[in-house]
Amino acid sequence: MDLSERQLQILQAIINDYVENAEPVGSRSIAKKYDLGVSPATIRNEMSDLEEMGYLTHPHTSAGRVPSDKAYRLYVNNLMKKKNLSARDKRLINERLAASRDEFDATIRHAAELLSEITHLTSFALTPATNEETISFIRLLPVDERTIILMIVGESGNVTNTTLRLKVPYTQERLDLLSKNMTVTYKGRTLDDVLKSHIIEDVGTDIAALNALEAGVMPGFLRTLEDMLNVNLYMEGMTNIFNLPEYSSIDRARDFMQLFAQKDWFTQKILQRADGVVVTIGDENTMMKDCSLITATYHVDGKLVGKIGVIGPTRMKYGEVTSLMEYLTNNLSESFRLTDGEDKTERNDK
Repeated sequence: MDLSERQLQILQAIINDYVENAEPVGSRSIAKKYDLGVSPATIRNEMSDLEEMGYLTHPHTSAGRVPSDKAYRLYVNNLMKKKNLSARDKRLINERLAASRDEFDATIRHAAELLSEITHLTSFALTPATNEETISFIRLLPVDERTIILMIVGESGNVTNTTLRLKVPYTQERLDLLSKNMTVTYKGRTLDDVLKSHIIEDVGTDIAALNALEAGVMPGFLRTLEDMLNVNLYMEGMTNIFNLPEYSSIDRARDFMQLFAQKDWFTQKILQRADGVVVTIGDENTMMKDCSLITATYHVDGKLVGKIGVIGPTRMKYGEVTSLMEYLTNNLSESFRLTDGEDKTERNDK
């Protein structure tokens, strides 16, 4: 590191203060709140040097400074301390996960819910999909004259939305008729069963007049089923961002929400991340440069299975979030560890 011990202490104090209060930090505030043994003038000079080195930025509307992505990276790599979970949070996690332990997908969804509930951030979980998922119903929803949304709802409650571009125009009546016919044809059938059948030939003769529309929808339907077999993405706490000052701007909130409209892209980005607990900050994230993303992997019977994570502003309590995610993933891995064909019942409650 190219920083003196005093600069590191000042930078850590600024990060801690800004993460807690979301307000630019001034030298006088640091001198009052933190016993660093130096005057406000000395702190101010050091803050100017830290700004020149790229660790602090200076908002035009404030005399204070805020940490940069570079500062957060140094903090995570060298200054961050892990936090012990409270007894309440441990009990909440253990009880919530134990309640659904016999249902894998439900347990993972509960883990995502807990992650969002405790951190007050947006959380997500990726799970391996199952070919035993059965179709409940199908809807085709209009967007514009050549664009529709294909909605597939499984019996488990899993919902998948895919945007399709059509080569031919459509009417609402024809969309409704095709939705109804597809639901009647595929309701109760597993994804695997549908994929193995000749889906285009299965469409009923009562919509023979819709061949052009059908031909535009069916390939997208097939691709969507294949994607559903590959992986499931669960999102929780999407509205939590509206409680964060970083997203008080409608434009920033909309940009954040649009990230998750690109489900396939987001899923692929998560799948490409390394195993273990991984923290990427600001510019390290493609197309998510105002955000920090933390992911962790969980296992079933010792084998890597999926990932859970949170996404939020770079002003994040990294020590608390990473500690929580380690505890959650260890708990999940213990929950699904199998020994001699029997479920292991020990809990990670240390």
